[in-house]
Amino acid sequence: MAIKGLGQLEYRGYDSVGFALMSEVQPRSFKVFCEKTIGRVKNLETKIEGRDFSSNCVIAHTRWATHGVPSEKNAHPHCDCGKKIFIVHNGIIENYQFLKTVLRREGHKFSSDTDTEVLAHLVERYLQKNTLLEDALIQALCHVKGTFAVAVISALDPNKIVAARRSSPLIIGLGNGEHFLASDASALTEYTKKVVYLDDDEVAVLTPDSFLFCDFSKKARQKKIDKIDWDTEKAQKEGFKHFMLKEIHNQPESIKDSLRGRLIEKEGRVKLGGLEVLGRQVKNIERIIITACGTAYYAGMLGKYMFENYAGIPTEVELASEFRYRNPVLNKSTAVLAVSQSGETADTLAAINLAKQKGNLVLGIVNTVGSSVARLTDAGVYNHIGPEIGVASTKAFTSQVAILALFALFLSKRKSQEAIKALNLLPFQVKKILKNEKAIQRLARKYNKYDNFLYLGRNYNYPAALEGALKLKEISYAHAEGYAAGEMKHGPIALIDKNFPTLAIVGNPISHTYPKMISSLEEIKARKGPIIAIAAEGDEDIAKIADDVIYIPKTIEMLNPVLAAVPLQLFAYYMAVLRGFDPDKPRNLAKSVTVE
Repeated sequence: MAIKGLGQLEYRGYDSVGFALMSEVQPRSFKVFCEKTIGRVKNLETKIEGRDFSSNCVIAHTRWATHGVPSEKNAHPHCDCGKKIFIVHNGIIENYQFLKTVLRREGHKFSSDTDTEVLAHLVERYLQKNTLLEDALIQALCHVKGTFAVAVISALDPNKIVAARRSSPLIIGLGNGEHFLASDASALTEYTKKVVYLDDDEVAVLTPDSFLFCDFSKKARQKKIDKIDWDTEKAQKEGFKHFMLKEIHNQPESIKDSLRGRLIEKEGRVKLGGLEVLGRQVKNIERIIITACGTAYYAGMLGKYMFENYAGIPTEVELASEFRYRNPVLNKSTAVLAVSQSGETADTLAAINLAKQKGNLVLGIVNTVGSSVARLTDAGVYNHIGPEIGVASTKAFTSQVAILALFALFLSKRKSQEAIKALNLLPFQVKKILKNEKAIQRLARKYNKYDNFLYLGRNYNYPAALEGALKLKEISYAHAEGYAAGEMKHGPIALIDKNFPTLAIVGNPISHTYPKMISSLEEIKARKGPIIAIAAEGDEDIAKIADDVIYIPKTIEMLNPVLAAVPLQLFAYYMAVLRGFDPDKPRNLAKSVTVE
């Protein structure tokens, strides 16, 4: 069961894997058995094949390396000197070197290069014969600076799992005669739909028959029990070779789900219940700061254009990883909007906490119900797209852009029938693009030997170019740079030659940026650079300049990036597959970045 759960979580990390289980070797005498290996979950399954393991108390972990190279000694679980205490941990212990030095002076012996191992030795320091495991863990964690979601078992206090969190997700699943914990609900849905989300500096004590929650002062916490509204089947590949390809094809439905019940076309307005509860607070917003990381940041860049063009609200976009370190100026009329698929992105959570400390209205766009972003923000909008398993975000990006468009129209003081009609058409237009998949696959076959690409766009299509370049480098490991087309002549054009293709999102010929895009492409063509263009249907002139053209349906300018994203995702996907890489598990990446 534990290893099967790890399989559901493997998209979060897959450089090493292991488990520890409690066994009663003699009456009232317990021992913890541990197995681990480098690589993926299947490697562990092979290692233990044919061996009989059974226990009612197991912890397991699949790792994304932060401290120490991927190796068996650095794989979790980690143990104390006496091999009585075993612990798994997500997060980073910032003061682990100091703690390690102190513990070594006390006689503790370390066997790994990780920060996590100090936790096992700290618990060992406090776990005496008559001490409860939860008391020892709390005492240990009081010395820790950093982030953690931990689960620990001990032969000295058997048949229980004690867990705690700070700024790293931890979910408790409640069953009948069995209880579970995981960093993501996808590992639990086969066994229970009832979950509890731990908050920062909270502890869970689980046995097969009981559960209790408390804070670090041992004060009991009454926790709300939530229900997961999706199941494991929704996270399966459903006949597709990879999750990423499935999720690309999911987008007609995921966009429809994100828009469902939120467009009032007859009245030319948008309904967002999550924001309507704020009343006048929303109307008093005079400035917006969008904060996010990675793909969500590029969606946020599109949100800036939308908010300024449609709502007339000055908007800035901040990388969450930079936001908290530059002492941002936030007046009371500034709203901070956090965008995150998982709702557990460490940098984004840090940005939210900073904004809350300064007393600002904090809004969110998040996919995961019950996530930290959902619980910390004052109000917001859910994506409602179900789980996204592929590490490289696809359906979450197009959903985020669609919801940012809803946000902009909601904040606008004018009716927007044209934009609402265009939003309603998006699912059908995406479905039409997906029918052209074979042509995009052929393009990937033509270009998969190239190692460098330039992605260009203007206005709304500039962030779309950045996102397209990110997808290509994330999963195919080809070097790709996204640029505003007008900046090309200020440096990047030096790279252009016959071996450096450009992928250009040219937009609709009636767009005021179209002639400028054509000029940029002419400059590339003059230097013999291959050109792939993403253009609106009916644009025959572009074929005279570009070597290859991918046509997408016409839409309004702010929604063109949603449609352009689909062929860019497919192109990146097939480039990865043709180059022999697994697009679901790109090297060095994890789905949820829960460390800073």
